[in-house]
Amino acid sequence: MIPNKVKQAWAERRPVVNGWLGIGSAFAAEIMAEAGFDSLTVDVQHGFFDYSDARAMLQAIRASGVTPLARVPWREPGAIMKLLDAGAYGIICPMVNNAQEAAELVSYVRYPPLGTRSYGPIRANLSAGANYAAEANDQILVLAMIETKEAYENVADICATPGIDGVYIGPADLTLGLSDGRLAPGQDREEPEMVEAIRHIADTAKAAGIGAAIHTGGPDYATKAIGWGFDMTTIAADSLLLTAGSKAVVRDMRARLGQGEDAAPETSSGY
Repeated sequence: MIPNKVKQAWAERRPVVNGWLGIGSAFAAEIMAEAGFDSLTVDVQHGFFDYSDARAMLQAIRASGVTPLARVPWREPGAIMKLLDAGAYGIICPMVNNAQEAAELVSYVRYPPLGTRSYGPIRANLSAGANYAAEANDQILVLAMIETKEAYENVADICATPGIDGVYIGPADLTLGLSDGRLAPGQDREEPEMVEAIRHIADTAKAAGIGAAIHTGGPDYATKAIGWGFDMTTIAADSLLLTAGSKAVVRDMRARLGQGEDAAPETSSGY
């Protein structure tokens, strides 16, 4: 089986640079895959596409050598197993709130005797290389998202769950949950209370010997997060890159034509 490059990087203590795919386009996925990311996550939870698109996007990523990950819509075994069979090398699962849910997630990703995954890697047998059945349990990543108040309170137990490879912070939902809606959702949190919470999650993951990942708005915050001990930072989403690039080129052209307008407000993903 082709080794999981994210796991390799973590073993060598190298931070992983992850990209995010929310547009249902194999061509867009192929473009992102050629940009130099270590891994790309196909977002089936909030992305604007369905399983057929996700399948084609995973196929498009293959030629680049980038590690393909997938965020599933929920902790549902059928959806998780189908994306693994399609070739995903890791599962990011939202709204994991306690150790029991974390253990369920692990079981859906691992073949017996470590889990309950059903055997049928119809594409993974081809895309992942030989000996998939024997090596998948060791190569496939399981990342539980910490993004609720309950998950934060149970983060030590979640991190200690056998088979969990790492935790992934969703800053927008985590901010809503920990502030009881007082703070607006968004990435790149600078409030002292949120920085403390984010760093606590990373420290807890490190103490448990597993990886820590976080969604960021770009390289500046990602670099800061790596300094806090994060092993994976998501730095760019396809939809936001398209939005920012389109606005920049139109703004430039309007200025050249003397048609300058106030800049449109910046958008922020809800990832």
